Amino acid sequence: MLKIAQLGDPILRRKAHKITQFNTEILQNLIKKLEDCLDNSQGVGLAAPQIHQSYCVLIIASKPTTRYPNAPLMKPKTLINPSFEIRSNKSQKDWEGCLSIPSIRALVSRHQHILVHYQDVKGNKQQMELTGFAARIFQHEYDHLQGLVYLDRVDNNQDIISETEFFKLTAHTNHSL
Repeated sequence: MLKIAQLGDPILRRKAHKITQFNTEILQNLIKKLEDCLDNSQGVGLAAPQIHQSYCVLIIASKPTTRYPNAPLMKPKTLINPSFEIRSNKSQKDWEGCLSIPSIRALVSRHQHILVHYQDVKGNKQQMELTGFAARIFQHEYDHLQGLVYLDRVDNNQDIISETEFFKLTAHTNHSL
């Protein structure tokens, strides 16, 4: 399994490069590496910079895991050169974690309803609406393409806790992030 870039690695702070050539072996290998790495993690999404590849490619794949026991089931989706529009002014603060920042969780405000524009693996333009948890995953992974991590979005440092405390806090609630 590939090692996931950890906080402090400069690649996590770079803006990723757009994909300009599709149907290439290089792109197919990148996507395969992302899929394999995500399959072998307890994550629900992964962006190319997290596997040391500074390209605008991400995967969102919500599923219940030990890290996210209440996550809804969603087929993995590869998005290339994504962007998004806010569809509702409603945002919500909820807990997030990151494979690049292990053992930490933080409350982060995210838009609850977005329209995502992206290209598929063949370069075709696509769009899809995302709400709730799936919208949160996308925005989290999209930030990685912009050189941001979720801790950059925290309003108050007191909203950052250890994962051990997070699991204690959420043991008797429905919070799944």
